Amino acid sequence: MQYLPIFTKLDNKPVLVVGGGDVALRKCRAFLKARASVTLVAPEFCSELLEHASNNEVILTQAYFDESHLDGKMLVIAATDNESVNNTVFELANKRNVFVNVVDDQPKCTFIFPSIVDRDPITIAISSAGTAPVLARRLREKLETLIPQHIGPLATLVGSFRDNVKARFKHFADRRQFWEGVFDSSVVSKVQVGDTQGATAQLHGMLDAKAEPEGEVYVVGAGPGDPELLTLKALQLMQQADVVVYDYLVSDEIMDLVRRDADLICVGKRLGNHSVKQEDTNQLLVNLARQGKKVCRIKGGDPFIYGRGGEEVQVLAQHDVRYQIVPGITAAAGCSAYAGIPLTHRDHAQAIQFVTGHCKKDGQELDWPSLAKPNQTLAIYMGVLKSPHIQAQLIKYGRDASTPVAIIENGTRKEQRVVRTHLGDLAQQIEQHHIVSPALLIIGEVAALHEQLAWFGSSAQISSFAQPLTDVA
Repeated sequence: MQYLPIFTKLDNKPVLVVGGGDVALRKCRAFLKARASVTLVAPEFCSELLEHASNNEVILTQAYFDESHLDGKMLVIAATDNESVNNTVFELANKRNVFVNVVDDQPKCTFIFPSIVDRDPITIAISSAGTAPVLARRLREKLETLIPQHIGPLATLVGSFRDNVKARFKHFADRRQFWEGVFDSSVVSKVQVGDTQGATAQLHGMLDAKAEPEGEVYVVGAGPGDPELLTLKALQLMQQADVVVYDYLVSDEIMDLVRRDADLICVGKRLGNHSVKQEDTNQLLVNLARQGKKVCRIKGGDPFIYGRGGEEVQVLAQHDVRYQIVPGITAAAGCSAYAGIPLTHRDHAQAIQFVTGHCKKDGQELDWPSLAKPNQTLAIYMGVLKSPHIQAQLIKYGRDASTPVAIIENGTRKEQRVVRTHLGDLAQQIEQHHIVSPALLIIGEVAALHEQLAWFGSSAQISSFAQPLTDVA
């Protein structure tokens, strides 16, 4: 370990920054955030530093650096573009045993600035000992996506209860068990949605008497398949869940991101093969929540767009089960973007309709005259099996057989492929290329833009009309 990681309290402590440009400004901002007393020395200063000085936030000394500027300082930053000055600052500070950092010169640093994930009062610092700062920043970016914003307010809240908990539980093991229960309770989700008052009341209740675990259901949209399209909130809740109830449409790469020790329950449905009835899934969610479980009900795409999320939430509400809803990128948006197809375009489509290719057995027939209107895009979910009927009805009600169509199979995933054809050949192309679900049909003039805008950096396979598939990886 080249550097000992410590967190230093700098409230009103004297620190010195040698320099007056943009680099010095960045370091100054960090010190001000830590409420340090900052002095800067330089022959001239940038406008923002002058503004900080006018607000009495920093002290500016317009001069060339000399040793006297180190008097009484506990930390020093050399942030000039003059190597000779930086070396002098290092040598003199090191001689006095004052901690010193020469920017972008790791051998001349007795302390370093880490990359920081700030969830005040929670702070995470990442350091490469000055050898790879860009890599450290990349790691920080990863952590930023994993650590939710409500962690800071949660830490502040539970911190205000520490003395009460110590008075209630004399032994460390008992206190630890209590706090584990708090962080496994809905106190966390109350803080997450901004209900600090409710979270505080619940904490008081848990102190007075050990509460039974309170269950909750997270209805989460997983998007069309690419794990990088998950929302931050979806990822956070997936990693909190005790049980994950999932569909076939959720990709393996996304399932790899759920909490390792979570129980996994598949309730997937495929056309004509419903392994679990919807009513049974609804009741399963209620039962698991009543057992005190945190349940992640994860669905492909968006749970409220042909995902039956509305039906499940209705049942949860009827049974007074707490729930959260996390939207996901729906297949029409994700798949079309990865295929380079804008769903709307001023020259081609001023409207878009999302349509499901199949409904309940006793469902109404689609409004084909409306769907067949020109200058619009149809994004048809689950339309592979009924493609002959879709093709026939659209043509019957006025859509031209030459209308461009894109068939996107496994959209956004590594195995994505796109078949471009015309409406009159839709069913034939699906059969010829052995298209299977999950697949999305995009019907309208915008589908022709696939050849111009497709992102050929992906591993997608592209088919244009009846030509053989071409691997463009």
